[in-house]
Amino acid sequence: MPRSLRLDAVLVQAVIAGALSFAHLHDLAAAAGQDGWKAWAYPISVDLLLVAAWRRLRSQGPSRLAWCWFVIALFASLGANVATAGFLDLAHPPSWLRFGVAGWPALAFLGGTLLAHSAGDRVPVRPAPAAPAPAPKPTGPEPEPVAVAETEPAPALPSTSQPAPIPAVPAALVDHARKVADDHRARTGSPIDTDTLRARLGVPAPMADAIAAQLI
Repeated sequence: MPRSLRLDAVLVQAVIAGALSFAHLHDLAAAAGQDGWKAWAYPISVDLLLVAAWRRLRSQGPSRLAWCWFVIALFASLGANVATAGFLDLAHPPSWLRFGVAGWPALAFLGGTLLAHSAGDRVPVRPAPAAPAPAPKPTGPEPEPVAVAETEPAPALPSTSQPAPIPAVPAALVDHARKVADDHRARTGSPIDTDTLRARLGVPAPMADAIAAQLI
């Protein structure tokens, strides 16, 4: 038989079984005093709780919470099917049946809430990685310390720097500097120093030193 026909047969069987169970639950609720839309709401509540518990078992694995509510919903559905088969007088239902039907909405609400908001839905927190174990100490004899020979410092290299050459001074500049020096001696009574001579002539320091050396 093709696969499509097998799937259709299973679907038809599921629809028939669901319709019969739905009708039995409705008849039992109506017999217990729940008339109008309330009698139709009872089979919907039972079937939804049964589906929610089964979905929890399939998606998150076996758990006591899911199995507990699956058995409760299955017992309510199966009990309604058996009770409507003539085992109970639905024209005069017993008090315990009225009590059970009246208390079912609160029980179904509690079961649906626990299945939807239980600790199994939380994302598990990964444990912190354990600290690495310290490396084991060697058990053999400790190695002897190796003596490090002291190295003598390398001899200093002779300095290759040479004194800067004395710049050549024009004779005219020397004569002018001599006049400036004489004028300074006449006014102050002391020979002119190199800094003053450099400032008066406006020449760089090396040239001022060379001119002062020729004025002596």
